[in-house]
Amino acid sequence: MSNQQVIIAELPTDSLEPRHFALQDVPMPQAGPNEVLLKVLLMSIDAANRSWMQGATYRAAVNAGDAMPTYAICEVVESNTSRVAVGDIVACEAVWANYITQPGHKVIKMPKVPTLSNLISVFGIAGKTAFHGLMTIGQPLAGETVLVSAAAGSVGGYVGQIAKALGCHVVGIAGGPDKCRWVVEALGFDACIDYREPGLTKALRRVCPGGVDVYFDNVGGEILESALFSMNERGRVVCCGAISQYDGGAPSGPRNLPGLVVVKRLRMEGFIVTDFVKDDAKATRALQHWVSTGQIKVFEDIVDGLENAPQALIGLLAGDNKGKRMVRVAPDPS
Repeated sequence: MSNQQVIIAELPTDSLEPRHFALQDVPMPQAGPNEVLLKVLLMSIDAANRSWMQGATYRAAVNAGDAMPTYAICEVVESNTSRVAVGDIVACEAVWANYITQPGHKVIKMPKVPTLSNLISVFGIAGKTAFHGLMTIGQPLAGETVLVSAAAGSVGGYVGQIAKALGCHVVGIAGGPDKCRWVVEALGFDACIDYREPGLTKALRRVCPGGVDVYFDNVGGEILESALFSMNERGRVVCCGAISQYDGGAPSGPRNLPGLVVVKRLRMEGFIVTDFVKDDAKATRALQHWVSTGQIKVFEDIVDGLENAPQALIGLLAGDNKGKRMVRVAPDPS
């Protein structure tokens, strides 16, 4: 068995480029006492990968020379713990590599599912982020209007579909007419606005004439600023990410904070999906129900090959994905 990993060759100071990464041959890791040797099957590609290069956040900063961290679905190749056995499928924190080791207590045995990639998308980090953020912080009620940015993305698409299942009026924000059309036709949103077109604030007033009760924000910046103008009194703003601020120049906006939060008595709250791990089983049950009834449709954007992980992340930041993006490092076990 041979092992490769992708490291950060150079920290970016502007937009992320392929030259910021390097693919290296590295020794096979050895599982020590109470550890497991894992073959990486699928790696989650997230905008957060880029934010980790900007300094410490909810996790340590990623520095030049480090292997890129990720969330992954893996197969147990060797086990020195009673927690999992060879052949088990597990989820864990990993790096962009073919093989890794982890302490046994840091891997989570996954249930059998018909489609393994669903453990990263709808039943994994994307679906759980959407569920926990919307249900716990947004607290939508039937008949309310829910606005979702990055609506064609891995989290936004599930947020909108969950809100529709709950009986809400759902409006998305996405980039380009093709994506906006897909969000309405494939995901079932009631409307979708192209943020690349001028007049976003006016467009929001047009498609949300009764205002917005819940805004699920994945982008920050100018789009968040426009959304705040449309919020109803006592509205809830779920702060999940700020992809518009990760890859480029100085962060911008919103300029209407804290003014509108005070005047409209809004509640804004940020979160990380692991904040709600105690409720993961509840989230999974609900997501499985909505998938089984057809109220949630699963769209995945899978890129093949470890060597293509850098371009997969660069493309994600540019918005070229529809649905949850991930990289397939190895075939599903037979």
